[in-house]
Amino acid sequence: MQDMEPELCNENSEMGFAINQRVHSVGDPRRTGTVKYIGPVKGFAGIWVGIDWDNGEGKHDGSINGVRYFEANNEKSGSFVRRQNLSKGISFLEALELRYRGSSSKEEEDEMYVLSAGNKRVFVQLVGKNKVQDKFNHFEELVGVSLSYMGISSVGSPKEIEATVPNIKQLDLTGNLFSNWEDVDCLCEGLQKLEILDLTKNLLSHYVMGLMRLKNVRVLVLNSSGINWAQIERLNPSLEMIEELHLMGNKLKTIVPASSNRVQGFISLRLLNLEDNLFNTWDEILKLSWLRSLEQLQLNKNHLSRIFYPDHCSESSKPHEKGFKPFNNLRCLLLGDNKIADLPSVDCLNYFPNLTDIRLSGNPITDQTNGGIPRFVLIARLEKVQILNGSEVSSRERKESEIRYVRYVITQMQDRLGEIAYIHPRFDKLKALHGIEDEKSSNDMKGPQKMASGLLSITLKSCGASMGEKPPVTKKIPATTIVGKLKVLCESFFKLKGNKLKLFLVEEDSPFPVLLVDDMASLVDLGIINEATIIIDHED
Repeated sequence: MQDMEPELCNENSEMGFAINQRVHSVGDPRRTGTVKYIGPVKGFAGIWVGIDWDNGEGKHDGSINGVRYFEANNEKSGSFVRRQNLSKGISFLEALELRYRGSSSKEEEDEMYVLSAGNKRVFVQLVGKNKVQDKFNHFEELVGVSLSYMGISSVGSPKEIEATVPNIKQLDLTGNLFSNWEDVDCLCEGLQKLEILDLTKNLLSHYVMGLMRLKNVRVLVLNSSGINWAQIERLNPSLEMIEELHLMGNKLKTIVPASSNRVQGFISLRLLNLEDNLFNTWDEILKLSWLRSLEQLQLNKNHLSRIFYPDHCSESSKPHEKGFKPFNNLRCLLLGDNKIADLPSVDCLNYFPNLTDIRLSGNPITDQTNGGIPRFVLIARLEKVQILNGSEVSSRERKESEIRYVRYVITQMQDRLGEIAYIHPRFDKLKALHGIEDEKSSNDMKGPQKMASGLLSITLKSCGASMGEKPPVTKKIPATTIVGKLKVLCESFFKLKGNKLKLFLVEEDSPFPVLLVDDMASLVDLGIINEATIIIDHED
């Protein structure tokens, strides 16, 4: 394939563009991309601009008719556009004037509201249309500003910015055309009171200049900005007051500290958001364990398969200094939608000194349709958890979960008592805490005693739309009854012949009932205890 050299146009001309310049489609500031080629295209008249579109919606990979003009990010993200169909963007103050003093389109008005749970528009000071047009005719009164998707590509004079909007504390610049840190630095020079800065979807260059004017910024959002950890380390000295740092969707896979093998500095950082990245080993995450103020670490939607705590798990090969507790102040760890599948990873969470808020949903270990464990087992195994998967664990739910768990283990491990301590580390402690005696073998019981000891009081509720209204019933059912047999009994109790049923266990304080998927599992195998509630529905 033939390669074509780009033709560099005069950047100072009215329609001129430059390689790697950020642009958007005329009339659509949400359709942003990067200039990758300027010049002729074989078989087509005139000068063309080759664009690699951020959303991947182009026509080709940068080559056409056997000639390669540029390398696009994927096979369909590139296209050629006439220069008059592209915009180089506007300045910060021009965007401010358009958004807050100019007439607005319906789409822009939608940007100026938030929606309530009832899908109704709610005015907010940040972008309320009437307040913007009336109260904020004087820009010096603006405290919070949203200029998302306005096509901003330049800053202008810091002194003019300071004179125009001296009191801005919160600024949302999502989806604009900033491409270098010099512009960010210049903007912060003009916004001396800025505390919250959102640069989501601004593809910033990898070069970070020296000490920047970010000393007052408490919250910095760099989601989907193409940033890497080396840039973060170079920003570190400038982020004296940073409390929240959001780095979602940046394809981060490794953490490379500036010195030693652990991230240092960030003395005020309480929340670090690394969701939707590519981390696949806990060793990388351990490099963050020296962040002494860190309270919340968000790692949802990565590729982590195991968790371990230094000095307590055999996988730890880099012990920490004596007397130091890794993640000492961490209270919230979000691990949803990863690849965690083993119980030792769950048990290791008990070693985090102050961890009380944990998310594990979306991992194989919690997928009950494929052998994962239910909520009550997680609660029993996690000694300190107070919020699990976003739902509060009440004292009542904890007690019931722990009792249910102990009885479940006793039933499951009767023939392997010597393995209990290894497989269920908290079993002995919980058994003693709740005063639970070992269950007598059913072979040692006779007659009515044997029958009564194995009965569970279960409340059954029918909720299928086609089943009609039926009052709930409470039945004494043998604990050894399998799910498939219980479905047959429900057909009889509620006269549901011909319906294929699904059963759901209602767990105390759990936001959703749990589907009982294994027809061959017994009630006792599933840890179902006395006075449980089961919902009956029909298959779609």
